[in-house]
Amino acid sequence: MIQNETERLGAVDRFMQLDAGIKKDLKDLVELVARICDVPIAIISIIDDKTQWFKASVGVGNMSSNDRHLSMCQETIKQEDVLEVYDATQDLRFAQLPAVVGQPQVRFYAGAPLVTYDGHPVGTLCVIDTKPLRLTELQRDTIKIFTKQIQNLLELNWSTQTLLQQNTNNSIQEKLIEETEIKLKAVFDSSKDIHILVGQDMQVLAYNRSAQNYIQQLYGRSISLGSHLLNIIDPAVFNNVADHVKNAYNGMSSSVEWLSQEPGADPCWLEVSFEPVNNNHGRYIGVAINATDITAHKVNAQQISLQNEALQRIATIQSHELRRPVASIMGLMEVMKLDENYVANSYHPMMEATINELDSKIRGIVRESEQTISNTVERSTRLN
Repeated sequence: MIQNETERLGAVDRFMQLDAGIKKDLKDLVELVARICDVPIAIISIIDDKTQWFKASVGVGNMSSNDRHLSMCQETIKQEDVLEVYDATQDLRFAQLPAVVGQPQVRFYAGAPLVTYDGHPVGTLCVIDTKPLRLTELQRDTIKIFTKQIQNLLELNWSTQTLLQQNTNNSIQEKLIEETEIKLKAVFDSSKDIHILVGQDMQVLAYNRSAQNYIQQLYGRSISLGSHLLNIIDPAVFNNVADHVKNAYNGMSSSVEWLSQEPGADPCWLEVSFEPVNNNHGRYIGVAINATDITAHKVNAQQISLQNEALQRIATIQSHELRRPVASIMGLMEVMKLDENYVANSYHPMMEATINELDSKIRGIVRESEQTISNTVERSTRLN
């Protein structure tokens, strides 16, 4: 029997709250042991650090507890066998206790400890009389046997309460998990991206509605849990997909862009990523295949590229086609100046100034066009 008080008090907590059914059983047992031992008082008690709590009793009226230091049972929990006191007034341990010197003037006492399955004395079964008495062998054996049965009932009550609490906790946990799964599935299925989780053998472990719709529309096939990936995607890309899945299962993430185009259908660009999924112990348990439709992005990029090409052509026209006549006139003016018969007049400087101004404006337009093209290219590069 273990005599560690801290551990004992921890064990006592198991039996402080008893169900109504167990209380009736204990009441029946305590009445029976009182009759067998032919005594007026019998008590089943649990003893904590300060109090002796009566869990079932006969002959004590409305009393439900007693101070531990005033209790004879505090000595009983230190014993391994039945503690029997013929006359308490002759026992130095108990002679001055209020219950001995006052009412009910206890003389005889016999008690045995209630010991848990893990060796902690948590209480007692005791019988009391107001006159000196000695137990018969049958009565002593009865107390021993009843003590074991009472402790079995207490352990059963505690186990039942523990199981009920566990079941309650499990039910609450299951409900929380179910609610969480519903919320996650709602988010999972509401995503426009394609999500498929596959195992090492390429079997489908999970998928969302977008994946189901995509495979049905593109390949005319149905996806379900346990489906093999080969049976739901284009065989032409299976080997490539299998390589990425294998690499991800070994811890290497990857991402690719794929063009998917069925006869009579518009081209569809997908950005597909392969991410390893591991459990709480770090072991890889699957691969998450996530695909995002980037067709609009690709189309926008193509349109931007076409616009850039158009701007480049405009810049070329502005730079060369518009400046060519001006350059010709400017060259002609210079040739005229070199002619020995050239006679300057008031119109020539005006023409020359006008042509130079026109050339300057054309150069400015070209510079602005080139800057616009540069900004457009830079912006499209960032978007891509």
